[in-house]
Amino acid sequence: MPPPKPDPAVLAEQLAVERPPPPVDRWNPPLSGEMDLRIARNGTWYHEGTAFQREALVRLFASILRRDEDGHHYLVTPVEKWRIQVDDAPFVAIRVDATGAGSSQALTFTTNVGDTLTAGPEHPLAVEYRESGGEPSPYLHVRGRLRALLSRAVFVELIGLGEERNTPEGRCYGVWSLGEFFVMGRLDEGS
Repeated sequence: MPPPKPDPAVLAEQLAVERPPPPVDRWNPPLSGEMDLRIARNGTWYHEGTAFQREALVRLFASILRRDEDGHHYLVTPVEKWRIQVDDAPFVAIRVDATGAGSSQALTFTTNVGDTLTAGPEHPLAVEYRESGGEPSPYLHVRGRLRALLSRAVFVELIGLGEERNTPEGRCYGVWSLGEFFVMGRLDEGS
């Protein structure tokens, strides 16, 4: 009797748990083409217009995702490279946990694909304003050129953990994590 066929979702979970992330930044296959895969601003993954239903499949694809210098996002294996569409950032920070206080504070974020990252030198926070006086777009660096957009709830919680501080750039509002101060907005510019 042949062995039962493996479930792709179970295999994806085993790959994610049992191995470190693949070295996608070292793989340089030629462009295979464009895949009809889109990651919406809220972190939902769509293939041919249909939302992914299996979280394990999203996590597997997220592990082979990279953003190149050209600004495009790709799913990369040692032999294939497929361009995909990403509306904003490919990941969303859906939770923040704070320990400590002031400059001793550590802010640990959880993304929609299960990554846990502590803001600091390797994972800096940044806030962008696409237009003057417009809505902020807060991001956390994940890896390579990939980043996570902070959900509105996480950003509101983060602002509650912040403080005003004088910096060489002027009076700012920001948060501490791992001894670094991350500016959320400049108070003297009205942002």
